[in-house]
Order: sequence, then C-alpha cells, then structure tokens
Amino acid sequence: MYLEAGLLTRRSVRQFEKGRKIAKEDMNDILKIAMYAPSACNKQPWEFIVVEDEDKKAKITELHPYAKFLTDASAAIVVCGNEQEQCDNGFWLVDTSAAIENLLLALHGKGLGGCWCAIYPYADRMKAFQDLLGLPEYIKPNALVVAGYPLKQPTQPQDRFNPNKVHYEHW
Repeated sequence: MYLEAGLLTRRSVRQFEKGRKIAKEDMNDILKIAMYAPSACNKQPWEFIVVEDEDKKAKITELHPYAKFLTDASAAIVVCGNEQEQCDNGFWLVDTSAAIENLLLALHGKGLGGCWCAIYPYADRMKAFQDLLGLPEYIKPNALVVAGYPLKQPTQPQDRFNPNKVHYEHW
C-alpha cells in the first residue's frame, strides 16, 4: 500500500553521500510534484532556487545555523513565496509550505532524502538569503530544503498516530 511504502516512511535526512549529484531530469520531476501542491485561489506563488554550486552551498551553511550538513548534500532548494502572486496577505507562506511537503515526498519517492530547514520567520535569516540569492523584496524565502542521496536509511519511529490529538465535533 502506498501509505506504508511512501508517506509513512518519509523521514528527515541529515547525512548524505558526498559529491553525488541529482540528475536534472529528476530535479525537474521533484519540482513539478512540488508545484502540484494545493494553493489558495490557485495563485501558486511559489518560486524555487536550486543551489548546487559548492561555494554557494558553503555560504548557505554560514547563514543557516542548522544546515551544516548541506556541504555533503547534492543541492539546496530554497523555497520562496511571491507576495505579488499570493491570494491574500500571508498566503504565500501557507502555499509554499504545502509545496515543501510535496517536495519532501517527491524526494523520498525518488529514493532521495531531504530536510526542511526554516528560514521564515527569522527576519535576519530571510534578509541574508534574499541578499545571497539576489531576491527582489517581494520574494520571501520560507525554507531551505537540503536534498541528496541518503548516506543511510533513517530509522523509523514507533507509530505516531495519537488518538488523543483527534477531536470530533468539539474539544
């Protein structure tokens, strides 16, 4: 069943095979799946910056305190929202977050790994990424997804379903 084979086995990956690149065709497939995320008013305000250059990846690790493992990964994918294309104020964040989840599932489906590293809501981090990547003011970075070939398969946790977190009709 797809749930067990895909959705329930996706985990954050922080150890990668160094020097192994993701084929451009695979990257395009992954980004296509990311763009099939739901979007308020179907505005699709997402933008993706794929960074494979080793020097630029090294600069990213200086900007993001929790992405040091990027140096071994194949790519950094910075997911941004376009404020000029969103449905209403703030919807870029919701839409790009849905796209990030699709992106992570697409990586997993291709046998790759990824890890979501927050850029938003940290204003200084957002500004640093805008400067590094030459983003216009209306393009807001949401997150960095570190992507690549897992060095090892992450361990699977116990069942995460918690019926105490589910409420029907009222609290």
